[in-house]
Amino acid sequence: MIHFPRVRQSPLRALGIRLFAAIGLVLLIVLVVFIDRRGYRDITDTPLSLLDCAYYAVVTLSTTGYGDITPISQSARLVNVLVITPARVLFLIILVGTTLEVLTEQYRTNLRLTRWRKTVKDHVIVCGYGTKGRSAVNVLLENGMDKRKIVVVENSPAALRSAIANGLVGVEGSATRSAVLLEAHVKDAKSVIIATHSDDAAVLVTLTVRQLTAGKVRIIAAAREAENAPLLKQSGAHHVIVSASTAGRLLGLSTSAPPLIDVVEDLLTPGQGMALAMRSAERQEVGQAPRDLDPLVIALVRRGKVVSLAEPAGLTVETGDMLVYVRDDRSASLSQ
Repeated sequence: MIHFPRVRQSPLRALGIRLFAAIGLVLLIVLVVFIDRRGYRDITDTPLSLLDCAYYAVVTLSTTGYGDITPISQSARLVNVLVITPARVLFLIILVGTTLEVLTEQYRTNLRLTRWRKTVKDHVIVCGYGTKGRSAVNVLLENGMDKRKIVVVENSPAALRSAIANGLVGVEGSATRSAVLLEAHVKDAKSVIIATHSDDAAVLVTLTVRQLTAGKVRIIAAAREAENAPLLKQSGAHHVIVSASTAGRLLGLSTSAPPLIDVVEDLLTPGQGMALAMRSAERQEVGQAPRDLDPLVIALVRRGKVVSLAEPAGLTVETGDMLVYVRDDRSASLSQ
């Protein structure tokens, strides 16, 4: 089942709006009848008072219609046709507003679902919205990705509600099932991020994605243990992030070389100072040495492979290269 983010409204506010709308409509009809009160006849043959006009408006709008007060002039009957009858329908709509709201919400959801299925393409699917999944989504958003391009697949109702509350499209179900991934349009996705709670589930999701997409979608998986990384790569993952070993390395750095952990945290924390970024090489940069470029370039990506600057001297930038560089993230955040 696909869930879309909803704009929530307070129940008291919704009830208050309907109540004021109903009272306002009744007062309007009372005013209309009172202005043309000579065009109405009471069975008692007495002129209509303001109370009589209010009584007629209420029984008419509620479709009770006792018939003790009736329009007799042409103008009064015209007002009944053009004003009071439409107002009666509107009054009933207000009274049954809750039912209509549910039907309208269902129609709106179906319309959004149909539109989404027609337009979703080159999106990122995040399987699992735990700590790793939320962090991955935050990085995507910080790098400028539209929320509408992110789809969360989650089996936990609480985690799914959290994703929807954050404005993301959520698909309820296990990512190990083909039907669930097809609901997320995995065949049209740009990449799939697998952030499940266990490595065995990550392997199953990887195998399922590879089977459905024939290897055409980039798969990035997270593993708890380093020994499971080769298995994930054999299953079809293009990149595997080992959370346990990565955390262990950072813990070791924080003990043996404390300044290095500060640098790593700075690179990984958005808007704090330095940040890693990647862009295509510009025309005027082709033929130059990477170390001579500004900003600081630390690696090249050439034909899908990383070229380290530790390569022999004479390395120059070629057409089509991607530059991995360190940018000043503080200036970027201030400009935004």
